Amino acid sequence: MAKRDFYEVLDISRDADEITIKKSYRKIAMQFHPDRNPGDKAAEEKFKEAAEAYGILSDPDKKARYDRYGHAGVDPNMGGGFSGGGMNMEDILRNFGNIFEDSPFESFFGGGGRAEAGGQRGSSLRISVTLDLHEIATGVSKKISVKKQVTCNTCGGSGAKDKSSKKTCNTCHGSGYVRQVRNTFLGQMQTTTTCPQCHGSGQVITSHCATCKGDGRVMGEDTFDIDIPAGVEDGMQLSVRGKGNVGAKGGPSGDLIIQIKEKAHESLKRDGSNLVYDLYLNFADAALGASIDVPTLDGKASIKVPAGTQAGKVFRLKDKGLPSVQSYQKGDLLVQVNIWTPKQLNEEEKEILEKLKQLPNFQPNPGKAEKGFFEKMKSFFS
Repeated sequence: MAKRDFYEVLDISRDADEITIKKSYRKIAMQFHPDRNPGDKAAEEKFKEAAEAYGILSDPDKKARYDRYGHAGVDPNMGGGFSGGGMNMEDILRNFGNIFEDSPFESFFGGGGRAEAGGQRGSSLRISVTLDLHEIATGVSKKISVKKQVTCNTCGGSGAKDKSSKKTCNTCHGSGYVRQVRNTFLGQMQTTTTCPQCHGSGQVITSHCATCKGDGRVMGEDTFDIDIPAGVEDGMQLSVRGKGNVGAKGGPSGDLIIQIKEKAHESLKRDGSNLVYDLYLNFADAALGASIDVPTLDGKASIKVPAGTQAGKVFRLKDKGLPSVQSYQKGDLLVQVNIWTPKQLNEEEKEILEKLKQLPNFQPNPGKAEKGFFEKMKSFFS
């Protein structure tokens, strides 16, 4: 079944601002929250659908990709980052629960999101990876080393001195949560919040680990391989789940955000999925015609330059550009002709040119078929 338009899901216009997006999501999330619709699978799906839409439209980068490419622009299977479609209920409450912090329903929705039962979630990390056009064209696997908080080997992440140094929390009786019933204008509602005593772990430490001082984490380094899809662009961000800082006291790890930086090519320039090459021809080759080799990412390609080629002519080499992360298509290589004018001439060269410029065929005589620069660009990109 095809996904609904995210703007339709949140019942907002495409020019809605951040406040409107948040307000609309809050309204829908309150309406379809599972705690208010126990056992209602349809309501749960609408709640998840709204969370996915909010996750995209509340993020400026993802919103821009969605506005330009639709669902394909934020599809993780096509390199468009990550969407909320695969999140479970705990993910949604953890990631988006904070939008209710200024609402009377804060406690109902768990405030900043329910803590993981095993401890506090680790923070996310951000790094940059530089790629050249060859790596972008094919996709690449990179070995990444990240300095981050890792699990303490002494205590195994528990934060306790030994197994006997932990006991069940008396406040939540090991569940990690405390429940309360509150009266609201909608009636009685049961609220579930993280236990303030054990912070969601269900246990309290009686004697801390000497290495990590009870945190369960120490600073270290993690090395792993990541696969970067073909066609990524400068400034694009990819998320690797669970590769951020390890959570405190056995909690889950945060994410690793990878920002793509593009290394300039020595002769090719990028324009979206197309590549552009400036070909400089001498006057004789432009007038007589020639076979010219031009660089591509696969090596050299030969193009035939017809006699009488004018400056500004653009040759298109089909599928010699870059793949797109938003589709399975490839861009083209655009070869733009520039006529090279010598800056210095010897006496013999001057004499030849003086004779040539007097001949009839060397007098500028553009016909109606000849287009100016702006007309060429307009017709080329239309």
